[in-house]
Amino acid sequence: MTTAAIISGTALAATVRDALARRVEQIGFRPGLAVVLVGDDPASAVYVRNKDRAAQGAGIAVATHRLPASTSQSELLSLVDQLNRDPDVDGILVQFPLPAQIAPRAIIEAIDPAKDVDGFHPLNVGRLQDGASTLAPCTPRAVMKLLDKAGTRLRGARAIVLGRSSIVGRPVATLLLNADATVTIAHSRTADLCERCREADILIAAVGRPELVRGGWIKPGATVVDVGINRRADGKLVGDVAYEEALPIAGAITPVPGGVGPMTIACLLENTIDAAVVRRA
Repeated sequence: MTTAAIISGTALAATVRDALARRVEQIGFRPGLAVVLVGDDPASAVYVRNKDRAAQGAGIAVATHRLPASTSQSELLSLVDQLNRDPDVDGILVQFPLPAQIAPRAIIEAIDPAKDVDGFHPLNVGRLQDGASTLAPCTPRAVMKLLDKAGTRLRGARAIVLGRSSIVGRPVATLLLNADATVTIAHSRTADLCERCREADILIAAVGRPELVRGGWIKPGATVVDVGINRRADGKLVGDVAYEEALPIAGAITPVPGGVGPMTIACLLENTIDAAVVRRA
């Protein structure tokens, strides 16, 4: 029985980080990344530490601002304004989720679009929709790099994106469309979801529901990128795809963990360097 090729995000991320470190040496200055963490969410704290370590390894100067959970929206906006005006800061990343008293949209819109390395500012979203070169959101950018690593043909391919969030689903669909794929966005109200998935040459799962996509949903030979990361009751991390069921059917698949996650951080670093080069040109 044949099994799917494993698309290792861990291995690809290491290669990307090495290339970025060489690029930083060539441009002759250290790009600056400001990371803002509000509160004490354990998952966010781990993610921020991983980002700090990866950024420093790529030659990026990282400054992490840790604020208490009681921080008000006006206090956070004041910090964002300070970072916008700081000439040594090329990229600003505010870690989500934020405490309930802070409106995420207000913070996103306050960040200078030229320093928006998350790619969430409405101006950058609009540029992405228009097909213009811009700071694309990190996870969608990671998905595209993983598809490229797998050698997946995009032009003319039928792709389905499960999930319509503004952070992953919609921008991934836009990037696939810009690469000449024929794209369907599916969600909880999509009729005949299983059948729609079986038609796709490329399946991107980003719904946050553990093992929603069963093996029988996958077209034989399809490329599957699993963006989901969910912790089951037994403590095991799983994706949105039933991995063991998918292995004998898919042509290529990303694992969870070790797939999209490491590449998302690598793409954050790439966005930071891209932003630095444009700002300082």
